[in-house]
Order: sequence, then C-alpha cells, then structure tokens
Amino acid sequence: MSTASLPDSLEARALRRGRTAPAARRPRGAWARRAPLLPALVFMIVVTQLPFLGTLAISFMRWNALDPAGRGFGGLANYGHALGDPALRTSILTTVELTATVVAVSLLLGLGTALLLDRRFLGRGLVRTMLITPFLVVPVASALLWKHALYNASYGLFDGLLTAVGGAGAPQPDWLSAVPLLAVEASLVWQWTPFMMLILLAGLQSRPAEAVEAARVDGANSWQIFRHLTLPHLRPYLELAALLGSIYVVQNFDAVFTLTSGGLGTANLPYTVYRTFYDGHDYGLASAEGVIVVALTTVIATLALRTVLSLFRAETR
Repeated sequence: MSTASLPDSLEARALRRGRTAPAARRPRGAWARRAPLLPALVFMIVVTQLPFLGTLAISFMRWNALDPAGRGFGGLANYGHALGDPALRTSILTTVELTATVVAVSLLLGLGTALLLDRRFLGRGLVRTMLITPFLVVPVASALLWKHALYNASYGLFDGLLTAVGGAGAPQPDWLSAVPLLAVEASLVWQWTPFMMLILLAGLQSRPAEAVEAARVDGANSWQIFRHLTLPHLRPYLELAALLGSIYVVQNFDAVFTLTSGGLGTANLPYTVYRTFYDGHDYGLASAEGVIVVALTTVIATLALRTVLSLFRAETR
C-alpha cells in the first residue's frame, strides 16, 4: 500500500466514524429523555388498561351473581342482549339528547361570557375567578346544591322566588318531577359553562390585535368584526371545547344519580350500566354495556385529538 493512500484512508474512516457516531448515540439520548416517563406509563397501563382488559374478558361471559351455576363463556350473547335491550336504546337516546343540549348551551353561554371578559373593566380578575368557581365544585356537591338549595319544593330558591314575585298563590312546582331531564341539563350547564369560557377566552386572547384594529379603521362594526374575524379564528377552539365537553358529559353519572336516580326518563348510559351491575347483578351484561360506552367515548376522543393536533399545527405555522 502506498503511503499516499494512508492519510486518505484515515480521513475517510474519520469521516465515516463522525457520521455514524451521532446515529449510534441517538437512541441513548432518546431513551434518556423517555426514561423518566416510564413509571407514569406503567402506572397508567396498570390503572386503566388492565381493568379494561378484565372488563372486556368478562363481557364475553355468562356471569350473574344470582345464578352462580350458569357461569361460563357466552360469546357475543351479552352484546346482542345489550344492543337489543329497549332500556339501553332509550338510555342511548337520552345520553345523546343530554350531551347535545348541555354542550350546545354551555358553548353559547361560554362564548358570550368570554366575549364580555375579553374587554377591560374594573374588577375583571375577580369576575373571572367567580365565574370559574362552578367548574371547580365537586360534581356530587354541585348536584346536591341544585337538588336541595335550588329545586326543593319546600325551601328551594326557585320556588322561593316565585312566591316572592307572585305572592302566596304562586305556583310551587316540583322541578325534579315536572321537568326532570331539563333539571339535570340545567345543573350540568351551570357546571360546564366555565370550562367552555376558559377555552374560548384563551382563543380570544390569541386573536391578532392588528387585524381587529385594521378592520375598525376600515369602518367595520362590532358585528362584522365578530362574524368575519373573531368567529373564524375561534372555530378550532369551539370544536375543541365541544369535543372535550362531549367526552365528559357522555360519561356523567353524578348529576343523574344524585338528582333523579335515573328515574322519569333521565337514565343515561353510565347509569344504565350501574343499574345492570348493582341492581341486576349481571356482571357479564354490565361489562358489555361498559365496553359499548367506552367505544362511543373513544370515537369522540379520536375526533377531539384530531382537533387538538390541527390546532397545534395551525399555531406553529
């Protein structure tokens, strides 16, 4: 070998070594960054996925506590019974109506409140804190507040206001019996409006002020600015708030259980699963109904994740 080729070969090796070294070190760096997250990942798998796998396995079994001798593998019988059950179909319709009404009304109220709080006025910080408070109340406590302090026919605030305005002869309706589903929806709207307001207020504060000022200089009024600038800018935030709200309202159990105990046409999917499990003691059928609820929630969650990703892509452009 000539001596002239020696430096070239050494240089080539050095270049190859320099190119391959970062590639060899990259996995170590990636694992070093991900290693602190592994305990949380393992914890989430143990807490969420293992119970779900157990529920999925039980859903294929005949398992009724009142008939221990009949326990065994049942295949898809539980799913067929669940989907053919009129009570479950009714609870699905109730869940859809409850979720759609609560999310729509909360979005409208949250949008109006966010538009008001986006303006500067004295005491805005205090007002924001007071408006956020309903979302921080424990759901069971919120339902108990509405049941006893507002809806009660003897000493509730609503009937007390009717008496104060109309006198002794004013009607004293039992709200939970007269309009049970509306009563549940009103309590959930009160609780979820601050959540919608927070998301939409964040969207309003990310709106480019230069575009609004330019529109005002060009002679646009407040309605035109809202219709052509604010509303298109808030569209991804409205979608995100609606999808996240739908995920949580679909799974709501506290308000239905506390206010009406699922009676008078207010039983939604989670309460139906609860009744099948605790009243009917049919663990296989209750597990099948639970899997159906998870499947429906997963569809909504997938749409929510896509909306979040599209929102992040738009923000990073």
